[in-house]
Amino acid sequence: MSEPALEVAGVFNSLGPEFFNNQGRLLSGEQRRVLRDLTLCRTAALGGHVKRCDRCGHGEIAYNSCRNRHCPKCQAAARAEWLEARSEDLLPVEYFHVVFTPPEQLGAVALQNKRLIYGLLFRAASETLVQIAADQRHLGAEIGLLAVLHTWGQTLQHHPHLHCVVPGGGLSPDHTKWVACRPGFFLPVRVLGRLFRGKFVCYLRQSHEHLVFAGQTSSLADPKLFAKFLRQLMKTEWNVYAKPPFGGPQQVLKYLARYTHRVAISNQRLVSLADGRVSFTWKDYAADGVKKTMTLEAAEFTRRFLLHVLPKGFVRIRHYGFLANRRRRQKVELCRRLLEQVNAQQILDKGATEIGNKSGPEDDALLCPECRQGKMVIVEKIESFIGETLSQTILILAANTS
Repeated sequence: MSEPALEVAGVFNSLGPEFFNNQGRLLSGEQRRVLRDLTLCRTAALGGHVKRCDRCGHGEIAYNSCRNRHCPKCQAAARAEWLEARSEDLLPVEYFHVVFTPPEQLGAVALQNKRLIYGLLFRAASETLVQIAADQRHLGAEIGLLAVLHTWGQTLQHHPHLHCVVPGGGLSPDHTKWVACRPGFFLPVRVLGRLFRGKFVCYLRQSHEHLVFAGQTSSLADPKLFAKFLRQLMKTEWNVYAKPPFGGPQQVLKYLARYTHRVAISNQRLVSLADGRVSFTWKDYAADGVKKTMTLEAAEFTRRFLLHVLPKGFVRIRHYGFLANRRRRQKVELCRRLLEQVNAQQILDKGATEIGNKSGPEDDALLCPECRQGKMVIVEKIESFIGETLSQTILILAANTS
């Protein structure tokens, strides 16, 4: 019998209660909650149900998911539901992928001020795209975009950046026609980078009194030293990168399926856990994406994973321009009419079906895996409980220090 696949939760469990007793009070409430949820996910502690085949009697136990947005096991269902909704917003045009990355010097400040700095990243990047696109010297149109925050690099180090997916064109100022960009080219990245830098630094300057500075950044609490820090940031080129454009709606859905509900590391990348050390694969993009293996102490792996826990309620997928929530439906319909694509919805439905039904029709999920004829029916509910486990230790720490 093969051993069960290694999971991130297994790495957490390997640390033992001593680690959490020593380190628990150094963690935020959200970090403790992530540790608790991931170690309980799909275990008897969260309860579940017993399913039995109505034909051959084959039985299975299915435990409940934690539904934490940082859990590698809980993203597939959330991603499928989200993609189904987003497929209605796609247009039959070329799509572009633009990545905004602040300089490394901001990393420590961002870690101490996640909600504020990540919010500024969304604000500066979205305003940059909308403003440059509206300029008659470039596109001269109202665009729509979707932005997704990632905070990690391949080795789990802190690396905040924003992925933006943008249709290749927009509405004219009077909303009477669709203004298309040049094939294969959206907006000049050098212009985007410099405006993004200026906006971000301006918003940082305005936010100084609301920022927290501790440890290596404590000197930045001095307004003069902070001003000097900002002048240094303005002297560097900020990284804005435009990837090759997508071909159309179906390709965009495949991209979104990979990026929108990704967590810092998937269980599939874990290789081994032995002697308190965990090994995982990573791509070295400095070496043309060569796949390599890295080994870390389990405690260090956990520390890096927890760097990417977002503040409670922080929205990491946002929409702007004509895709903003307030009038999205009306404006997307207007865009379709202007594009004169009578069969656009049929194309989008086809793309959504290809992505959303990878695992087969809903009936297949109910089909008995043993006889392949009967249906699996829930016959018993399993109540949730918290036992004397590592998870209880984490739960108590969260309750006592939140």
